[in-house]
Amino acid sequence: MEAFPAHIVGVMGVVSNSDGELLLVRTPRRGWEPPGGQVEQGETLIAALCREVREESGCEVEVLKLVGMYSNTGDPPKILLTFLCRHVGGEPCGGDECLEARWFAVPEALEAVANPAQAAKLRDALGHPHVEGTPYRAYNNRPYVVEHEWWV
Repeated sequence: MEAFPAHIVGVMGVVSNSDGELLLVRTPRRGWEPPGGQVEQGETLIAALCREVREESGCEVEVLKLVGMYSNTGDPPKILLTFLCRHVGGEPCGGDECLEARWFAVPEALEAVANPAQAAKLRDALGHPHVEGTPYRAYNNRPYVVEHEWWV
């Protein structure tokens, strides 16, 4: 009997407020990053993203559009999707999974996110003026190495 591939599915939200600031959360493992996490069984991508943002930051969001698709080929393999979101309620605060959450001006957010994979996803979400389409990138995270990149 053939085994089915097992991938973790994750979502990340690049959340902006009415002042154009970006929401970041600080985690013990990766430092500052946009909020997100694993999709649970039976959960839609959008429901998972709204739940993860709420759990990690205390904020409510409206999901606007898909801005990045990724395969982390490390162990365990992951499929990750990044969405642009609009803040609709709540004040940023740390939670069970995050040490703190707060708003950053865009240049400060780009500087604060040090994890290479998360920083690349944030840059993708903010746009590439000379490239059209949505990025799809396959990478390994230990160490971070981009294996393939396409714009679809």
